[in-house]
Amino acid sequence: MPAAVSSTCLVRFDNNRYSVTASALGRPVEVRAYAERVEIRQDGRIVGEHARGFGRNQTVFDPWHYVPVLARKPGALRNGAPFKDWVLPAALDRIRRKLAGSADGDRQMVEILTAVLRDGLSAVEAACAEALREGVHSADVVLNILARQREPTAPVTILTPESLRLRHEPVADCARYDSLRRAP
Repeated sequence: MPAAVSSTCLVRFDNNRYSVTASALGRPVEVRAYAERVEIRQDGRIVGEHARGFGRNQTVFDPWHYVPVLARKPGALRNGAPFKDWVLPAALDRIRRKLAGSADGDRQMVEILTAVLRDGLSAVEAACAEALREGVHSADVVLNILARQREPTAPVTILTPESLRLRHEPVADCARYDSLRRAP
């Protein structure tokens, strides 16, 4: 069944509203209702999936749908309806509580939550736990830990066969270079 996405990233179906990813805003979607779930698709890809609500006038949010919007409005993390009663994994929640006291805490928490979209929840959770073990709770530290985890490991050293070894190793001779410079 075709439906429209509201400006608040919600789709109305069967007298209830369900959230969709922020990228779905402004284009029509297709709602597929099953016995226990509602699936919302756009251009063949799932942009929202929720347990089906059988009451009336219920709003079902998935806070992860709204994380890209937080980049523009970090204050919504404190007051936005999708984020009320949001249960985050333990390390992320501890970081969130510690950042709540700082002036730019919302912005820093949004940076960490945005990293979940790129690196995955388990990687960000592990980075937050590592930062907390070190006694820091800054977004910069968490993002640095994630960046270090993404770096490729050092290449394995390959042993050179004896047949390919140099018989005469080159010698660095700076005096030879100087003599070439002085030559006419």
